[in-house]
Amino acid sequence: MTESMISKRWFVLSDGARPTEDIYFLESAAPGLRAEGLDIGRLDVRGLRWRLARWVLSRQMGANLVICRSLPVYALRWLERQRDLFGRIVYLVDDDIPAAAEDEGLPAAYRQRMARLAEMQPRWLALADVVVTCSERLAASLAGRHADVRVLTPPLIAPLPDLAHFETAGAEPGKWRLGFHGTRAHLPDLQHIASALIRLHDERPAVSLEVMMGRHTPPELRGLARLKAPDARSWKAFRRYQQQHRLHIGLAPLLDSAFNRGKSFIKFLDISAMGGVGIYSRRAPYTDIVEDGVTGLLVDDTPQAWHDALHYLCDNPETTRRMAENAARVARQRGDPAQAVAFWRRLSSGN
Repeated sequence: MTESMISKRWFVLSDGARPTEDIYFLESAAPGLRAEGLDIGRLDVRGLRWRLARWVLSRQMGANLVICRSLPVYALRWLERQRDLFGRIVYLVDDDIPAAAEDEGLPAAYRQRMARLAEMQPRWLALADVVVTCSERLAASLAGRHADVRVLTPPLIAPLPDLAHFETAGAEPGKWRLGFHGTRAHLPDLQHIASALIRLHDERPAVSLEVMMGRHTPPELRGLARLKAPDARSWKAFRRYQQQHRLHIGLAPLLDSAFNRGKSFIKFLDISAMGGVGIYSRRAPYTDIVEDGVTGLLVDDTPQAWHDALHYLCDNPETTRRMAENAARVARQRGDPAQAVAFWRRLSSGN
């Protein structure tokens, strides 16, 4: 790509995957890129909004495009016909979509939706010049399907809080706050450690638990006296909630499955953003970022291991706070948005 062909204009073509759009581009890299003179926008291509988006795109010859996770079929067909009008097209994906479609442990409705996306994914890949993924393992799964697959690990777009909530941890009943803030796609992972959480709740009156799954919370947890089970929130509402609420211990179980192998370490950043220290399954992606006993705990996939790890953190509040401080430092370093700016700057320059 010659200098004369390089466009300083980017559009995200949104099919509604706002978390992925914001984390990997719009809230991490775009502010820095705009400061360097790039023009970056977002076009909602869903439903009736497609007519306006198409009108805008038809007047933006040479612009670079980002397809985030998926694209409606009518927008895809139009882009396939008009491909020569645009500069670089990037396909940004943060899940192993075909693996999700085939994972019988996931909710049926979720699998059906992923199956529809998996059927369309070869066409999105064919349209793209570059594929951007969230982890080395997801990149490896796509390497045989595209010639240029790159990795951008998740940037940190949430502010990191102080850790004042640790000053009273364990001193009064209810002061150890545990949290699980995964989507329904992680329901099997949570169910696997449910018995450990029940035991801890019954043994330690100072423990409360929050599971942001609402009516989808595992039945065995719903009867716990100190359980909060708020409904899942929209992305915008969740970001507000994340900034306003604190936890001491975050839970990130991740069973060994083809779908989970494509995951990023985003939960490490999420837990740090709520001021907590995490307990993580002892496997990638968490082994890529967590130093066991320093920035979190890595545990085996047995309820007993999770039970023991939870007790250890509750029994050692000073160590737990120190680990949360260390985790925040690593989150700030590994999630530095400047790395995302540099990544997209290279793409913008044709490299």
